[in-house]
Amino acid sequence: MNTEKLIKELTFKAMRSSGPGGQHVNKTSSKVEVSFSIETSQALSDQEKQRMQQKLQNKISSEGILSLQSSETRSQHRNKAIVIERLINLLKYSLKPVKKRKKTKKPRKAIEKRLKAKKNTALKKANRKPPKID
Repeated sequence: MNTEKLIKELTFKAMRSSGPGGQHVNKTSSKVEVSFSIETSQALSDQEKQRMQQKLQNKISSEGILSLQSSETRSQHRNKAIVIERLINLLKYSLKPVKKRKKTKKPRKAIEKRLKAKKNTALKKANRKPPKID
């Protein structure tokens, strides 16, 4: 994954942010939305594209566009930097291969200890009962 090429392929859209801020919120476009097309990207190899589409299938639109937005700060430039960083982290996370789980066996000593404890509690409860008179 080539991050410099990737950043050049991003499309940004600024819009008015919601929330508190008074008249300032109504006048400025500080919320930033970034869109990234995984299918048409030149910064990714075919394997990387497939892995991303599998891992991020819930976040990708039907057109194959991944979009994130940020309205954390009142500055458009800071929001832009935040959303770029978040997108790159998300793409790096999606490229990590999933570790396969190694099956482990319980130690024989642990099994014996558990069975011994079960027998002890069974004996304890059996001793609480009144004796049978034949």
